[in-house]
Amino acid sequence: MSIKIHNFMGKLGWNMRKYFPQLSSNAYLKLQFTRRRKLQDQYIEYFLSSEEPPKPLVVNIETVNRCNSTCAFCTANIYAEKRPLMKIDDDLYYSIIDQLADWGYKGHLTLYGNNEPLLDPRIIEFHKYAREKLPDAFIFMSTNGLILKLETVQEVKKYVDQLIINNYCMDMKLHDNIQEIYDYVKAHPEEFDDVEILIQMRYLQEVLTNRAGSAPNKQATEKIITETCLMPYTDMWIMPNGKMGICCCDNFEVTDLADIHEMGVKAGWNSEKYRKLREDLRNGRQNYPFCKHCDFIDAGLRMVAVQDELNHSTVLHGAKQSLSQK
Repeated sequence: MSIKIHNFMGKLGWNMRKYFPQLSSNAYLKLQFTRRRKLQDQYIEYFLSSEEPPKPLVVNIETVNRCNSTCAFCTANIYAEKRPLMKIDDDLYYSIIDQLADWGYKGHLTLYGNNEPLLDPRIIEFHKYAREKLPDAFIFMSTNGLILKLETVQEVKKYVDQLIINNYCMDMKLHDNIQEIYDYVKAHPEEFDDVEILIQMRYLQEVLTNRAGSAPNKQATEKIITETCLMPYTDMWIMPNGKMGICCCDNFEVTDLADIHEMGVKAGWNSEKYRKLREDLRNGRQNYPFCKHCDFIDAGLRMVAVQDELNHSTVLHGAKQSLSQK
């Protein structure tokens, strides 16, 4: 594997995000909505036409609902957070992982939501258990890196396939601790053969999406968003209280699609509330009140996962047809 630094569109992109934040945000969203529309619609129709809802492509488990950063676009920053502090119960966490294992889950897993995972002192042990129970899952950690140490990287690399370090800053420079990690990994690549480390250069005051009206630096307008959204079809979003929320845009936890305590993981993914949400969003966000003004768009990994799932389903369908003709 490798360690690399990614800065979207380089210095030009950085300056656009810094000096023309609204223009940059709107141009990016317009581009992504246009580029992803066909594949997104194709996957949603595949999902809704399946006899049984396909498994989630990404399972997000927020183990503690706190962050230690000041990112201007995020409702979980230390100035904007409104939720009562909560950590997931140990027994609930282990039960979720056990249920995913029993379900045969092999998709993406991240112990992260609107939070900083390293604020949970159990996070390494939680990753270890997930790796033992879900050997075929793609496990990744996303951190802002503010309290990340080299020793932590050396420990967690045993259990994750990818470590994403978001270097939020104002000057397009690596923080000292992240620079130390970068230099060490570059000098000792053999120690990190089994993990990909991606450092993302992020502008601390960037304007991204309105997150259904909750983003501190980009409130929703009255504009109705007629695009649909992949998240309810790809992502299982589990909050520390054991409830399934709609996605990362619900940092204030106002949506409640299922309670794992009552129905478990698989049944929760197939709950009546989830089915209604998916049917409502099938033809656009205007059909679901929480989403109708939201301009959030999914991260790139979901498009890759969606394409992989569609390719896999096509291969399986072809194999079944061949068998039936024999």
